[in-house]
Amino acid sequence: MWFRCSESTMADGTTGLVRYTNAWLIDVDGRPHHGDFILKPDGDWLRSIGDEDVEFQIDGSNRLITRSFQNWHTHLAMVLNRSMGEGLPLMQWLEESIFPTEKGLTPEFVEIGTRAAAAELISTGTTFACDMYYYPEVVGEVLVESGLRGVVCGPITDGLTPNFKPGSGDALRHVEGLVKSGSSKPERVEYGIATHAVYTCPEDLLKKAAEVSEKTGCKLSIHTSETRQEVADCHAKHGMYPIEYLDSIGYFQEGTVCAHCGWVTKREMRILAEHGAHAVHCPVSNQKLATGGTMSYPAMIDAGVDVRLGTDGAASNNSLDMRAEMKAASLIQRHNHWDATILNPIQTYELAVRGSKDWVTWDLNDIRMRPIGKDGRRLLANLIYSSAKCLDVWVDGIGIRRDGCTEVIDEVNAFSELEEAVKSYYNHI
Repeated sequence: MWFRCSESTMADGTTGLVRYTNAWLIDVDGRPHHGDFILKPDGDWLRSIGDEDVEFQIDGSNRLITRSFQNWHTHLAMVLNRSMGEGLPLMQWLEESIFPTEKGLTPEFVEIGTRAAAAELISTGTTFACDMYYYPEVVGEVLVESGLRGVVCGPITDGLTPNFKPGSGDALRHVEGLVKSGSSKPERVEYGIATHAVYTCPEDLLKKAAEVSEKTGCKLSIHTSETRQEVADCHAKHGMYPIEYLDSIGYFQEGTVCAHCGWVTKREMRILAEHGAHAVHCPVSNQKLATGGTMSYPAMIDAGVDVRLGTDGAASNNSLDMRAEMKAASLIQRHNHWDATILNPIQTYELAVRGSKDWVTWDLNDIRMRPIGKDGRRLLANLIYSSAKCLDVWVDGIGIRRDGCTEVIDEVNAFSELEEAVKSYYNHI
C-alpha cells in the first residue's frame, strides 16, 4: 500500500524521496539487501532509519526493488509490424515485408506505435531505449511524455528514409537540426544519428554522419555484422570486414552503438574497444531471424569491449521485454561456448542495468519469484529466468507506474489506437 506523506521540502511541494519498508533491494552489484530503504531522485539509495522526510512510504513486504533495465537497440514504432512476415529469412523479410510497408509510414502511425512500445517498456521494467526509427522527433517527444529516457537516433539511410529525396542530404540536415535543438526534456531524451548498415549507406553518407557526430557530440548508431552475407559482401567489395571498413573511413566516434555484432573477428573487437564503442547483443532477434552468428560475449569482454543488451524491434523479436532478452543472452552464450559459468545471474543483470539511474519493483507474491531462498540468494535468478509482474517504476523520483498500473499512458487506449492504426496502415499502403 502507498502512503503519501504530508511534509515536503522541495520547491514543487515534494521531497522526491520514497521509503520502502520490509523490502528486498538489489543494486547493480547483484547483492540482495533486506530492510527499509530510501530511494532518491538522483538514483542513489540508502537504508532508512525511519525519520526521513519522504514523499511516499510504501509497504515493500511483497516487493523486490531493482535497477531498471536499459534497452540499447530498438525500433520502437515497429510494434506496428509485430508478428508480420513470420517465417521469412532476414533479407527477404526486410525487402518484401518491412521496407515496402515503411514507405507508407506517417508521423501519426509512428506516434501510435511508439506510445504502445513505451507502455510495453514501462510494464516490463525498462526506462531507457536507444532507438533507431523514422520521424525521430515524434519518437523523442512520445518518450518525453511517457517519462522515459532515450537516445533517439534518426535514420539518414539513403533511399529508405520517408519524406526525404535520395541523395539530397535533407535527412542528415534534419537530424542534425534535432541534435542541435534537442528534445523538450534534454536531460532525459537526446537525439543521435542512425546509419542503418554498410550495405544501405554509401561511403560518403557514413563519413558525413561521422563528421556531424564529431562536431555535435551526438551518438552514432548502426547495424553491424548482423549476417554472414553482409560480412561476405563487405569483404568482397572493400577487402575488409564491416568494422574494419568503418574504421578505415573514420566512422567511429566515442560511444558509437553497434547493434548485433554476430560475425566479428577478434581484430574487429579490438577496434571497437579502441573507440569505446558499445556492442549490443540482440540474441532473440538473431535467433528468430536465423542469422547464424552470435556475439561472443567472452571474446568481447577479453578484448575490452563495452557490451550492452537490446531487444531489436518488436517486428523481429517480437517483444521489448528485457527479462526475456536477459534469459536468452545467458542461455545462448552458455550453449555456444559449452560453459555453464558464462553470464551468471549477477553478470546478466549487470549487462541489462548498466548505467541505470532508475528503480523498478517486482511482485514477490508472483509464484514465479518463489522460493526466495536463504538471504534472498534466489531472487535474481528467479527474475531473470522465470520473470515476475512489474509493480512500480521510478524515473527521476517520479512514479510512472504504481501498483502494477502505468500512470503516464492509458494502456487500453494505447492498444486500441494500435489496432486501428494497423488497419489504417495496411489500407494506406
